[in-house]
Amino acid sequence: MNTFSKRLDRLPPYMFGKLKQLTHERRQEGIDVIDLGMGNPSEPTPKDIIDKLCESAYDPKNHRYSASKGIFNLRREICWYYERKFGVQLDPNHEATSVIGTKEGLSHLALALIDEGDLALVPNPTFPIHIYSIILAGGSVVSIPLHAENEFVPSLAEITRDILPKPKVLILSFPHNPTGAVVSIDFFKEVVDFARRNDIIVIHDLAYADIVFDGYQAPSLLQVKGARDVGIEFLSLSKSHNMAGWRCGFAVGNRDLINALAKIKGYYDYGIFAPIQIASIVALRIEEEIVKENACVYEERRNILVDGLNRIGWEVQKPKGTMFVWAAIPQEHNHLNSFDFAMKILNEAEVCVSPGAGFGHNGENYVRIALVENNDRIRQAVRQIRRALF
Repeated sequence: MNTFSKRLDRLPPYMFGKLKQLTHERRQEGIDVIDLGMGNPSEPTPKDIIDKLCESAYDPKNHRYSASKGIFNLRREICWYYERKFGVQLDPNHEATSVIGTKEGLSHLALALIDEGDLALVPNPTFPIHIYSIILAGGSVVSIPLHAENEFVPSLAEITRDILPKPKVLILSFPHNPTGAVVSIDFFKEVVDFARRNDIIVIHDLAYADIVFDGYQAPSLLQVKGARDVGIEFLSLSKSHNMAGWRCGFAVGNRDLINALAKIKGYYDYGIFAPIQIASIVALRIEEEIVKENACVYEERRNILVDGLNRIGWEVQKPKGTMFVWAAIPQEHNHLNSFDFAMKILNEAEVCVSPGAGFGHNGENYVRIALVENNDRIRQAVRQIRRALF
């Protein structure tokens, strides 16, 4: 059959889907696989948010089509949130829109910005949608290599010297998935200056704004003077409020970019189910202490995992953000590529981790371990890894 679009030919097999299927098959066979592969929060959504969802779902007026941009009260609430958290004032009518999760927002923004042949600068490794939103839109990706010696932060000074045609967009995400790298506000000042000099649009994915450790606070791109002239930022409730399945996120920033995204979305969707939007207002108003307690859960899991792996001889650094640990394949096993190493852990340790190559070719020689099981299960995972590898 020769009826499918060429876009499908540009998409490799989804590596994470294959591992998820293998994990499911093992569990069907009665094997208790400890799944540290996908960044899927294990803790429940706070009760006040659930209660508001249930209350709103009983109101018949909320059963109708919603607004693609999100209801006004939700857009106003995300603007108030930015003012409280980052000291950034936004216009809810022109500088904010809701999205059905960051993946949807990034993908539709790429359709609004990218024509065939356009170039996008994307760090490598990175969250896959940062790459494939561009590819699905018909563009091409220029990889910015991230290296351990630079703490997985890109060097902007060397990027555009010999690249033709000139790149149209730069996609960033800090705290960074998969490496856990973090940056200061000074880095974003460099980014804004770089974007102005090179006439490049900046897209920043701030999905892990609240999952931070050791006293670190993640800055917003929009805190930099002039950032709204060049950039747009995405924020999600998935990780901070344990609302991954609710699919509620936001895009804020440059009004032309927001309007372009809203125009595309208007043709594709009718927005998020209204009760979810109403409950998300409660989420944005939730006490900061509840969000910090959630981050503390991940910090404790991080400490248990990293201290345990270091104890058994697998040298791993503690990230200051995200819900992941980025681990170089141990020297004893570095003859294996990241997928084969992940398969070895799955088969011999009965623990699922994500191969680094799934995040781009620069992720080879690493695996990503998600902090999505409770403390006891993480300790058990370390014991099983020790028996299988060391």
